[in-house]
Amino acid sequence: MSITTADQEQQTPVSTSPIAVQIRHLTKVMGRKTIVDQLSLDIPRGEVFGFLGPNGAGKTTTIRMMVGLTSPTKGEVLIAGIDVSTHFAEAMLHVGAIVENPEMYKYLTGYQNLRHFARMSPGVTNERIDQVVRLVGLEQRIQEKVRTYSLGMRQRLGLAQALLRKPDVLILDEPTNGLDPAGIRELRDHLRTLAREEGLAVVVSSHLLSEMELMCDRVAIIQAGKLVDVRALGDRAGVDEQSETSPWTVFEVNDVPAAVRVLVAHFPDCKAKPGGAADGFVEATLARSDIPQAVAHLTAEHVAIFGIRSVTRSLEETFLELTGGGPIVSSPRQ
Repeated sequence: MSITTADQEQQTPVSTSPIAVQIRHLTKVMGRKTIVDQLSLDIPRGEVFGFLGPNGAGKTTTIRMMVGLTSPTKGEVLIAGIDVSTHFAEAMLHVGAIVENPEMYKYLTGYQNLRHFARMSPGVTNERIDQVVRLVGLEQRIQEKVRTYSLGMRQRLGLAQALLRKPDVLILDEPTNGLDPAGIRELRDHLRTLAREEGLAVVVSSHLLSEMELMCDRVAIIQAGKLVDVRALGDRAGVDEQSETSPWTVFEVNDVPAAVRVLVAHFPDCKAKPGGAADGFVEATLARSDIPQAVAHLTAEHVAIFGIRSVTRSLEETFLELTGGGPIVSSPRQ
């Protein structure tokens, strides 16, 4: 289902804040069950941000509250600084969304579908339609009827529809469902291009670890409705403002118990444990700036160091560590 706002007389207001989405203490209770529990986070423009968690974690419910399809029990969602609950129509002028599957008129061409939706959004010109068609890579097929489109092409047409009003936020719930590997890669590339070239915040949800790791700049790990952690991925993993530590640092030493004892004693926030592919290795979470000092302390305590290297944990390892091994899907179903 695609989200559009019809019968609006004003143009989309211009927002200059670097934060596109603010979620504050968002909570949803159904009966006696808390589906989403005190969720708070910020999502800036120009970023692909993911909600990651097992099925039933509360990802879709969060997205439905973000686009006004369900009301929060308490808390708020601000889109471009506008409260979705109290100023729904105004907030939705800043949002393009696909929740579940994009719905199109199959007997019309892709272009006719976009013209139809453009009429419900004042200010959308033919030039903008042509622009979004190029953005999603449908130039060669846009004049063909939608019933001839593959699922991946319909997803791209849905993206074009969601982008017509130049939204600040693009929200997609499980966007890779039903796509083959080639379609998943195409969608991933388009989303990263849109975030970079259109300067919008792209919000996606999934339980597929491998796809989120390739697609997102950051992910919010959600379990049982609670925000467990926010982690940067890829090129941003070393500069996540919410994480002061570097990737795990591995020391090859002559005395593992002594090394663990020294590191924990001098760095109280450090996690240190035996690790590596063989005996003689210690893994520790240290800020990069603390590594020289750690070497000095180990040497002072007569621990011989034969080698040091950094190891980046995969998203799967991080997820399992933070959630205690909850059920996940680490790769797409074939």
